[in-house]
Amino acid sequence: MRSPNLSLSLRETLLTICVGAVGAALAWALSVPVYMLLGPVVAVSLSSLAGLRTAIDLRLRDACFVVIGLAVGAGFDTDALGAMLRWPLAFVFMAVIIWLIMAICRAMLVRFFGFDARSALLASAPGHLSFVIAMASSTGSDVARISITQSVRLLALTLVVPFVAVAMGVELSGNIAPQGEPVALVQLVIMIVLAIVVGLLFQRVSVPAPLLLGAMVVSAIGHLSDLAPGVMPQWIILPAYLVLGSLIGTRFSGVTPARFAGGLGAGVAITLVAVGLAGLGALPVAWALNMPLAHVLVAFAPGGLETMIAMGAVLGVIPGFVAACHIARLLVLSVLLPWMLGRR
Repeated sequence: MRSPNLSLSLRETLLTICVGAVGAALAWALSVPVYMLLGPVVAVSLSSLAGLRTAIDLRLRDACFVVIGLAVGAGFDTDALGAMLRWPLAFVFMAVIIWLIMAICRAMLVRFFGFDARSALLASAPGHLSFVIAMASSTGSDVARISITQSVRLLALTLVVPFVAVAMGVELSGNIAPQGEPVALVQLVIMIVLAIVVGLLFQRVSVPAPLLLGAMVVSAIGHLSDLAPGVMPQWIILPAYLVLGSLIGTRFSGVTPARFAGGLGAGVAITLVAVGLAGLGALPVAWALNMPLAHVLVAFAPGGLETMIAMGAVLGVIPGFVAACHIARLLVLSVLLPWMLGRR
């Protein structure tokens, strides 16, 4: 399995975007929710498994994260700011859920899928993929099998979460871009520059997804202070979702159908366990915080950080709540995973 890098040719990136655009068009024609994200995910994933070399240049990926971060940050308001005081309860439940997911999935992968205990624990981690792969490499675990199992989890959650949210009553219009008066072009350019600066500062102190979160902070301050009112224009946010969906699909570039099939069962199994436990944990948190269950479930869903934050914005979930929960998940994993490996 390959990871995008700066040496990728322009041809590969353009080809991947074209495949993603076709997928988005088909998803729109079929009235798929969040079509601009899910369509490219499916189209690029299938093309990658069919042998097409797919990739997204890192510079384009980073630009996509900045745009999505600005769009998510625009959803901050005084109500979202006031809700922050009630979130610590959610983080406690998040830590318990992560431990349960890893303990149950590790036992299941060892018993039913033939994983050794160490690889099973790493494959069970609900997120923080780059950290998991680094630990797998340093401990001599089966990196390829862990990567495929984790990638299946990310793909499954990206595809399932929107449909589950809609089934639970979340209203999603045909327009996945935010509606309203677009932010002025001059203010948009200033926010982009500031977002890059803050993102680079976050990167220096090892904040996860630094450009995405840096852009969220800049946008949130701009909107809370009314210095940059308005929403992100569709001409910039829709292509960003297209790039993000295509990026998710490139995880399967270089993976043969046979190897994918070998990790499919394990990936689906850990996804079902993770979603079930996240749903159980979301129930008391939704009741205690007086929030819709579907919104808390999106915040607890153990998918990719960037994808779930973007998904929460599309589904109308409080942006700060979703971001805080997913960042907390990564921080808990950073401590819990090495501790559980040490005990093994």
